[in-house]
Amino acid sequence: GCCPLSPAGAQSTQLLVEPPWTSAVLWDWVTLICQGSGTLSATTWYKDGRLWRYMGPKHFTVTESGTYQCDRSGAGLSPPVHVVNATAVLQVPAQALMEGDIMTLRCRV
Repeated sequence: GCCPLSPAGAQSTQLLVEPPWTSAVLWDWVTLICQGSGTLSATTWYKDGRLWRYMGPKHFTVTESGTYQCDRSGAGLSPPVHVVNATAVLQVPAQALMEGDIMTLRCRV
């Protein structure tokens, strides 16, 4: 399933990533999903800190590396998601972790 990249409740808008790993890599066919408390269906997307798609879809498959954020119905900007185009990357589960938690790391090439 999808996982937020920041703890639940920390912000009203969350940006979920599928597959649920960070760092997200372009060649993984990454899908970003915006969730917010607003009731309207409009989603505003930002890429690299600039307005990218106004009145866009709630989710899409990433085709360019960059830093993405979203806003659902004025609920506020989500935490950023970084999608990289790297030949090798060390990944951790895209979920909130606490000190002492056991986690799985994976090296992808």
